[in-house]
Amino acid sequence: MIDLNHIDELARRLSDLVPPGLRESREELQQAFRGALQSGLSRLDLVTREEFEVQRAVLLRTREKLEALERSIAALEAGRADSTDA
Repeated sequence: MIDLNHIDELARRLSDLVPPGLRESREELQQAFRGALQSGLSRLDLVTREEFEVQRAVLLRTREKLEALERSIAALEAGRADSTDA
């Protein structure tokens, strides 16, 4: 899940960039920025760092198993080639 504190901070920074003449409605702008940011980010297919690390570990284990299987197949094929040559 996205940390709402980061969104609030970003919305505050965006509202700080508004020209001084429009700052009377600063709170409204900040709310609008916050809503737009939350809406945009919710449409993205994001994962947490924890979910990413779990999938990364799964991928690493899968890669290791695949490499072991490839070595086993190569050894079996080499043994088969040796037995047909004899």
